[in-house]
Amino acid sequence: MTLHIGTSGWQYRDWRGVLYPDRCPQRLWLEHYAAGFATVENNNAFYRLPARETFEAWRERTPADFVVAVKASRFLTHMKRLRDPEEPVARLLRHAGGLGPRLGPVLLQLPGTLRADPGLLETCLRCFPGDIRVAVEPRHDSWWSPRIHGVLEEHGAALCWADAGSRPVTPRWRTTDWGYLRLHRGRAAPAPRYGTRALHTWAERLTGTWSDTEDVFVYFNNDPGGAAVRDAVEFAALATRAGATVTRTPTGIPPYPPT
Repeated sequence: MTLHIGTSGWQYRDWRGVLYPDRCPQRLWLEHYAAGFATVENNNAFYRLPARETFEAWRERTPADFVVAVKASRFLTHMKRLRDPEEPVARLLRHAGGLGPRLGPVLLQLPGTLRADPGLLETCLRCFPGDIRVAVEPRHDSWWSPRIHGVLEEHGAALCWADAGSRPVTPRWRTTDWGYLRLHRGRAAPAPRYGTRALHTWAERLTGTWSDTEDVFVYFNNDPGGAAVRDAVEFAALATRAGATVTRTPTGIPPYPPT
């Protein structure tokens, strides 16, 4: 199994002194990030879909092995609530297509108030071509049913595994031959970091579910204070010891300050 390990975004000012040198200008943060990590989840597209030219610029500024997961626009998931998905999906793919081979999975994070609707989900997933990996992160318990499992499986979409408070908040379904995990916040101090035990447990869950030839994308979304960066580095070491192949993570990251 190859674990593609990164963070949810890279534009965080409080990462100065953690990932970014104090004197590194913000315009070079992406290059510095991509030298340390081989993948990132772009959350900005959720709030405002970047122009194709922006995606093309990111392609030019990153190494050939760099992978960008793109969170779908909230216009599709939260405003339209998956209704009439054809145009929003086509627009997303036109813009994100500027990444070329750097384009990784597309994440559909659903609003917590959206109850399960297999028909809506199926119609949306049909809008994506077969060569685009789609991960779905529902946030209402009504989605945890055999019918939804079947829709995801039929369309080759991954259920996005999610953690909040160092515990799973989704079922650990395997619905396709690749996986996607988002770690939103841990319970260790200083908040919102993850403790070693929680990270080790997730490494064991992933290596116990996917084989050596399959890809799993793991993104740390607990960005305050550089927790995501530090946790990603520790997780990569633990996963390596558990037998996984992991993509690069940065070196020389300072430890957490004493509490």
